[in-house]
Amino acid sequence: MSEQSFEDYNLGGEIKRALALLKYETPTEVQRDVIPLALENQDLIVKSQTGSGKTASFGIPICEMITWEEKNPQALILTPTRELAVQVRDDITNIGRFKLIKATAVYGKEPFTKQKEELKQKTHVVVGTPGRVMDHIEKGTLVLDQVKYLIIDEADEMLNMGFVNEVEKILKELPINRVTMVFSATLPKDVETLCHKYMVDPVNIEIASTGITTDTTEHRLIEVKEDQKISLLKDVTVVENPDSCLIFCRTKGHVETLFTELDAANYSCERLHGGLLQESRFAVMDGFKLGNFRYLIATDVAARGIDIDNVTLVINYDVPLEKKIYVHRTGRTGRAGKKGKAITFAEPYEGKLIKAIERYIGFELIPMEAPKPHEVAKGQAAFDEKISGRRVVRNNKTARINKDIMKLHFSAGKNKKIRAVDFVGTIAKIPGVSVDDIGIITIQDNLSYVDILNGKGSQVLQAIENTPIKGKKLKVSVAIK
Repeated sequence: MSEQSFEDYNLGGEIKRALALLKYETPTEVQRDVIPLALENQDLIVKSQTGSGKTASFGIPICEMITWEEKNPQALILTPTRELAVQVRDDITNIGRFKLIKATAVYGKEPFTKQKEELKQKTHVVVGTPGRVMDHIEKGTLVLDQVKYLIIDEADEMLNMGFVNEVEKILKELPINRVTMVFSATLPKDVETLCHKYMVDPVNIEIASTGITTDTTEHRLIEVKEDQKISLLKDVTVVENPDSCLIFCRTKGHVETLFTELDAANYSCERLHGGLLQESRFAVMDGFKLGNFRYLIATDVAARGIDIDNVTLVINYDVPLEKKIYVHRTGRTGRAGKKGKAITFAEPYEGKLIKAIERYIGFELIPMEAPKPHEVAKGQAAFDEKISGRRVVRNNKTARINKDIMKLHFSAGKNKKIRAVDFVGTIAKIPGVSVDDIGIITIQDNLSYVDILNGKGSQVLQAIENTPIKGKKLKVSVAIK
């Protein structure tokens, strides 16, 4: 039997074009099982581990089935964390880029009014955390009557974090004739109860062939005393010399201490924890994805929401207290079929925690010795060379799909009675530019954004600077992200 490809699905040209640019060629197991059933509007309960490609498994059919002309949201995706909401929003935007699918993320710790303004625009997909989604529902800023698809992502984590009441309230507010898909790494009783209460004849899909952790990841264990951890970390990073590395700590205090130490040693590094402003957290995540630094030191706030296919090494500087957290942390490497490595530093008294993790994942962590001085000396030159160079990101999906897209900023919006059709009519008249070269248009009260596709951005910018729109001369510039 020949290997399946995305060409085998009945997808529109705009979606196929985006998938080709995103280098989605061969569907993963969860995508093979989910996409055909999702395209038939079937309720689904999917048990699948992190890193298995599940976001695309629901993102592709949702983008395919959405009607572009409808103004109100047609899909609602619930996620347990802000980071994951932003990640899923970006993935949906990338898949739906050429169909002009508009996805919006709503979550706490960001101004409500900013999200309210975004939701006034034509919005096809809303991704959000349960608390903030419920806020928008109660204040009437999120209209649900056109929602045809509900996705509950990381359902086990959602209920672990105490969101069960909000999730149930949201379910009761949605149209009855919707399609519901639930994705979860594990299926505890309360998740199953929720599913059977609110779903219609759901099909159960279990992706079990690779176990609870990916079989592309090596799992290793080093026993170490606390006062030797930093020294061990430096030796391990020299010998392993990873292209990119995530270092997990239990507390923000440990993250700060380690960051100070590695920064002073000229490591190309940043840190991420719940004590940072949300804006700073997103900036750090974006910087890591873009390859601006090689080492990210983080608490478990980052264990979900980092979707980077080339993290080559995960180091558990502190053993996680929860066995499930071990799976989420180490699931950041060995993604999309690539090889990865996870090394856990365990203090002598932490044997019980390690045994609990091993029982949960179904295999033992293989002990390894700390690097010998001669091994460190041998690897030092290569390490020094790599640490001084910028990391090359070969698989940044968003950068790849946005390569030929320029976002233009215009100095007027609804207050000047500017509409999307005014931009389309003016831009499409520029010689060599057509309607197909115009992407998502966002019109706010005092400003507007227009995506120009197919590498035509500079051409449009040059022509439009002296061209009135709806009889008005507007300032135009390249938008800063």
